[in-house]
Amino acid sequence: MKEEKIQGGDVCRTIEVAVVGLPAMKLSPAEENFDADGEELCMPPLNFAMVDNGVFRSGFPDIANFAFLQTLGLRSIICMCPEPYPEANAQFVKANGIKLFQFGIEGCKEPFVNIPEDTIREALKVILDESNHPLLIHCNRGKHRTGCVVGCLRKLQKWCLSSVFDEYQRFAAAKARVSDQRFMELFDVSTFKHLPMSFSCSKTNNP
Repeated sequence: MKEEKIQGGDVCRTIEVAVVGLPAMKLSPAEENFDADGEELCMPPLNFAMVDNGVFRSGFPDIANFAFLQTLGLRSIICMCPEPYPEANAQFVKANGIKLFQFGIEGCKEPFVNIPEDTIREALKVILDESNHPLLIHCNRGKHRTGCVVGCLRKLQKWCLSSVFDEYQRFAAAKARVSDQRFMELFDVSTFKHLPMSFSCSKTNNP
């Protein structure tokens, strides 16, 4: 809005200017994966983050994420979903010499959540074995099943529960589940004392 005063008089004139934006150009999914020079872009999976040295977490990777995953030099992938691994993902894993560990847990909603403790323990054994690093842990959205695995790992790292829950809630956001947090709180880490923990798991890494 612009206000203009005419010299020699008391009349003020107000001019209203409407700013009309041009419609944004929408790229096709294929175009979004490449820059202006035609180079393939590295796009991380949903909810991707580094957990610790050589350990990463995310939602389910798709084809658009493969170039990014190659930059990690992964040796292993832990999938917490029970469904058969998609053909494209299976081919990517095979082509890049990545070992796939599948610990299927059904993605149920409260109050029907059932987290099998033995399955979480088996996944943790894979994570604690440095010969499997670099390693990616993923489920469907990278929130609940992955969050429980990482939360139990944090207990091994001697994080206090409030920090464990803060990290879980950061990824789960409005979808945070009391049942998941209760599971992490009650998870017994004492049986892991005999396992080698030479990476930073063996240190007090509490933020």
